[in-house]
Parts: sequence; structure tokens; C-alpha cells
Amino acid sequence: MQNPDNIFLSVDQVAERFSVSTDSIYRWKRNGDFPKAVKLGPGTTRWRLSDLEDWEKTRRACLTTHFDWAPTGLTPSLADQ
Repeated sequence: MQNPDNIFLSVDQVAERFSVSTDSIYRWKRNGDFPKAVKLGPGTTRWRLSDLEDWEKTRRACLTTHFDWAPTGLTPSLADQ
């Protein structure tokens, strides 16, 4: 297995990993609540996989197995009748 310190991901790969847009990744970066990107050369910015994995470990997880909520004032759908 390859060492995660030697694996670098593009912004597209990072966005796919977290199921968000590339704009979100750049916003998180600007806000300072995201691992630092590594400049590999002119126009080439990447994120180290090991830094992303460490950051993931600090995030709170939320798992929802059932969500039974409907805003008040809405009529039920045909499927609910």
C-alpha cells in the first residue's frame, strides 16, 4: 500500500471525496478550516491525502437512519394518502 504522505489529490478529487463542489473546497480553504494545499508548481495545487485524513478525523459525524419531518401547513402528498 502506498504511503498517504506521498499521495496528492487535485481539487476535483478532493471535492469528489467530500461530495461537494470545487467552490466549496476553495471556500473552506479561504476560511482557514481546511488542510493547507501544497503548491507543486505553477498552476498546480494539490492536497496531501494524509492531511485530509487527519482533518476528517477531527470532524463530527452525523448518521441519520430515519427522518420523519414535515413542515407545518403543507398538505400531505398523494403517496401519504
